[in-house]
Amino acid sequence: MPARFVDGERTLAVFIDFENIGIGLSEKRDRFDIDRILTRLVEKGKIVVKKAYADWSRFGQFTLQLHESAIELIEIPKRAMTGKNSADIRLVVDALDMAFSKDHIDTFVIVSGDSDFSPLISKLKELGKHTIGVGLADATSELLRDNCDEFIYYEDLNRPTVTVNSSELKDNLPEKKKKVFLLLLESLLALRRENKDVIYSSMAKDTMKRKKPSFNEAFYGYRTFSELLEDAAANGLLDLEKSKTSGTYVITRFGSEPKLPPKPSTPPQRSNVPNTPPHQPRQSAPPPPSASYDPSSLITDDYLEDIEDRYE
Repeated sequence: MPARFVDGERTLAVFIDFENIGIGLSEKRDRFDIDRILTRLVEKGKIVVKKAYADWSRFGQFTLQLHESAIELIEIPKRAMTGKNSADIRLVVDALDMAFSKDHIDTFVIVSGDSDFSPLISKLKELGKHTIGVGLADATSELLRDNCDEFIYYEDLNRPTVTVNSSELKDNLPEKKKKVFLLLLESLLALRRENKDVIYSSMAKDTMKRKKPSFNEAFYGYRTFSELLEDAAANGLLDLEKSKTSGTYVITRFGSEPKLPPKPSTPPQRSNVPNTPPHQPRQSAPPPPSASYDPSSLITDDYLEDIEDRYE
């Protein structure tokens, strides 16, 4: 069945080939940070499945942070015992089983650069699923990269920092408000990355809750989310306008984005033609008064003589 996501809101399943990622990072002597991946993915939708596949006796130093991120660790046999990469096979089986049995999952994320997963990507797309790949720039197959609907390089996942000019904030702004404003701006930036030109207030709140599930505007002193947006607008962090259809707020600008020029008011154009009275339909002239009808005018002398001749 085709994927059923509305307005970019997706339900994601994440499958991590840690054999591929772990070996690639060890060769680069880089530190693996799963939060960099998950932080980017929650901007795309709700993650409902997270699984990582590896021989964890080789990658024991990474298990703690994976457990802290609620990732299910799938133990696979050692390559010396099977003679092949069992992580690839197990991952493919689980992904296809989920694609057939869990229709509500519309987006599959494969964290690997191995070209062996290209047939899996093709099958998922055939089933109507949206596919996202995540891999290392130096260890990603072009075949896999080009086959995915989207591909994200791990090296590009450095969390963007949203800077706020100090002149835009009041000096006595509480630290709690600074934190919620920063979370708001990061969420708006995430929506821009997803090519959202029109950002409704509900979209901003949903993204904030995915990035920080404990978010509640009441904790920061606001009765409603609209009050939070109004306060951020009052501090010059964003611009708001009301939607003509729903009446809810729409964020038209935020952060360092340039302000939109005001819409010029177009005065009514003046015509050079002198004022003339409005056009009136042309009326025909009234008919001349007709003479009074006299029936005796039809009886002539010739007519009377003709009558007399007939009766003689």
